[in-house]
Amino acid sequence: MPSQSPVERVFREEAGRLTASLVRLIGDFDLAEELVADALVEALEHWPRDGVPDRPGAWLLTAARRKGLDRLRREAKYRELLQRVAAIPEVPRREVDDRLRLIFTCCHPALEREAQVALTLRAVVGLTTTEIARAFLVPEATMAKRITRAKRKIVAAGIPYRIPAGAELGDRLGEVLTVLYLVFNEGHLATSGEDATRQDLVQDVEWLAGLLVRLLPGEPEPLGLLALIRLHLARWPARLDEHGQLVLLADQDRALWDRRAITDAVRLLGRATALQRPGPYQVQAAIAAVHCEATTWEQTDWRRVVGLYSVLAALDPSPVVLLNRAIALGQVDGPAIALTEVDRLSGLLDGYHLFHATRAVLLRDLSRDGEAADADRRAVTLTSNAAEQQLLSQRLVE
Repeated sequence: MPSQSPVERVFREEAGRLTASLVRLIGDFDLAEELVADALVEALEHWPRDGVPDRPGAWLLTAARRKGLDRLRREAKYRELLQRVAAIPEVPRREVDDRLRLIFTCCHPALEREAQVALTLRAVVGLTTTEIARAFLVPEATMAKRITRAKRKIVAAGIPYRIPAGAELGDRLGEVLTVLYLVFNEGHLATSGEDATRQDLVQDVEWLAGLLVRLLPGEPEPLGLLALIRLHLARWPARLDEHGQLVLLADQDRALWDRRAITDAVRLLGRATALQRPGPYQVQAAIAAVHCEATTWEQTDWRRVVGLYSVLAALDPSPVVLLNRAIALGQVDGPAIALTEVDRLSGLLDGYHLFHATRAVLLRDLSRDGEAADADRRAVTLTSNAAEQQLLSQRLVE
């Protein structure tokens, strides 16, 4: 994805905040998005010429308020909304609270998971419908309908625009963390397209996870997720070569890793652990920390990695977790044992490209080169990420 200009970056950051504030104030998703769009168009006319204002949020809110008043005065049927827009303050307030409320609203369990992710990306992160559709390999019209249905369901079901309390918070927090994790995964390794990764998306999710940590400091899993994201970002400078191609962890130049960021993330994980309520994001962060603290691939504490994956499998016995445990097990007990563990997952992961890519590595380690090539060819057909396709194809010609 092309790098963003400073003005574009401010747009991305402020659009989510402004949308959240307007949804709270007027209670209408569609109108809020229209006002945000109008305000951004006006900013695009002025900011490149006059410069980004010192308080871009206040500038945009004032523009949105003015545009809303102009629009609603022309439409009598929106008289009630006119009163709400007229009540918008001149200065933005409680931006952080508004975005958090909007996250919880978008991730309400009444909505399907795909709708939760799409609506969070659209309303909170500020991605366009086109970008979201491209990321999830669906037509733009399909994604637009999905987002529209989700917004209508929020209105029809009377889903409250608030942060839940008590026992309800635990259930809803899990939904929010899951959606943020899915968005993180999309940024960490894009589902499709020429760009292998989406660092801008990961940075947005880092901001949102940090928001949860600041406002829910007694919850360990947001701390774990934030630590996990920051550990991955610390390794980011070594993930791609000069041609933008993926570099596997074993081959990365660890001198490029941000050691200070790793230390800070490990400290964050320590805060989560001290709360003595373990969860899957904390365990994943602990696994990432073991990798980050190893000075070389060979010095990785693989027995600890296997042990942590065993803990993670007890918390989240998904086939992908078991696949990753088998990969780590191969570093301890050898490729033959690891391949046996991997093959047990064939019925569950046959359509997952990394299952076949993993088999290819293990088969090649066992000198079963023909089978390894077949597995790599199968993996290539199952991914739409161009960088992954090139990496896997390269194995076939080496």
